[in-house]
Amino acid sequence: MAILGIVAEYNPFHNGHLHLIEKAKQLDSSAAVLCVMSGNFLQRGEPAICNKWVRAEMALKCGADLVIELPFCFSVRSAYFFAQGALKLLQQTAVVTHLVFGAEYDNMQVLSSIADLFADEPLTYSRLVKKNLATGKSFPLARSLALRQYMGKHSAELQNILTGSNNILAIEYLRVIKEEDLPFTPVLIKRKGSSYHDTELSPYASATAIRQSLLASHGLNELSKSLPPDSLNLLEREISAGRCPVSLDELDRTVLFKLRTMSLQDLNNIYEISEGLEFRFKKAANYSGTMEQLLKNVKSKRYSLTRIKRTLMYVLFALTNQQVKRFDQHGPLYLHILGFSSKGQKILQEMKNNSQIPIFSRGKDIKKARDKNPDTVLQEMIDLDVLATDIYTLLYPNPSQRQAGKDFTTPPVRI
Repeated sequence: MAILGIVAEYNPFHNGHLHLIEKAKQLDSSAAVLCVMSGNFLQRGEPAICNKWVRAEMALKCGADLVIELPFCFSVRSAYFFAQGALKLLQQTAVVTHLVFGAEYDNMQVLSSIADLFADEPLTYSRLVKKNLATGKSFPLARSLALRQYMGKHSAELQNILTGSNNILAIEYLRVIKEEDLPFTPVLIKRKGSSYHDTELSPYASATAIRQSLLASHGLNELSKSLPPDSLNLLEREISAGRCPVSLDELDRTVLFKLRTMSLQDLNNIYEISEGLEFRFKKAANYSGTMEQLLKNVKSKRYSLTRIKRTLMYVLFALTNQQVKRFDQHGPLYLHILGFSSKGQKILQEMKNNSQIPIFSRGKDIKKARDKNPDTVLQEMIDLDVLATDIYTLLYPNPSQRQAGKDFTTPPVRI
């Protein structure tokens, strides 16, 4: 039986995600879908609209069979490290046969050739990237421009490819498969519907448009055509309970407090703060009163909005360069199960027989592993995940729902 690995955030699970799973299952009617999903904080430097167990339940009710959490130290990273952490986690399951992903552009050969270039990084290409960075361009823009300059005659086509967020992730997945020699058969499915940044609602609306509608309190009726019925029902349940929607803006005072009270040296130790960026953050924090103002005051041609938001997450969680170096050296060290179907339960048993890293199916498994491995990278990784959930619950609209310790008390979702 084919076991199809999918990397996702499901923020929230929408019709485009459903389309990907349905198309994937057409490859093999008996196939199972195993998802690696970001936890409560995401790759673009934001908290998820609803918590990780709810988003796992959405996926399971819409065709997934097993959902595993991508640890915080990989889920909030740039595209390459996000992809690397997720695919190494899929490898550690010891059961996944295929990697299924969506992209705006569906020419596997072209995407693979770009992935090979990024992996091999010829000297000429590397010099072009550095030259573009020296002019003050952000890394994504510098790399995009260098790629078009290097590839020459294909530059117009490449310009369109590199503006698609799913294309970028697809390229990084293919790059990691090559670099790590992973035993996955890649399967590319063309993305259906709106682009990631599109804010118009439609049957295949982007997650961005859906979140904006939720945060604007427009009501779920407006989203009835954009979400599967199960996603709508679960969102209605979470909104009624006061656990949704969650917004980055709720972190403004907490982040500003951290920035104003940290020393410049402490800021300089934070992951991805370099080249004097600590001074920019410190100055911006002193003149900002909201998250919107802070982002506006830090953003520049060199530093994209997404890069700034991710860095703010590193500040909030005091994620240092040394910690990230250790996490990357070891890779994911456990499989935290968020939910499973009856078919997924059989896969889980196979994983227990074959995986070389611990599997956490219950909260007490997490606590036991943490307490029995003091002063280790495993403990550090677990502590970050637990802290992420504890901070996330503080963002719930209903104060009575803001208890800590949810990772120790919440069982996997069973469908």
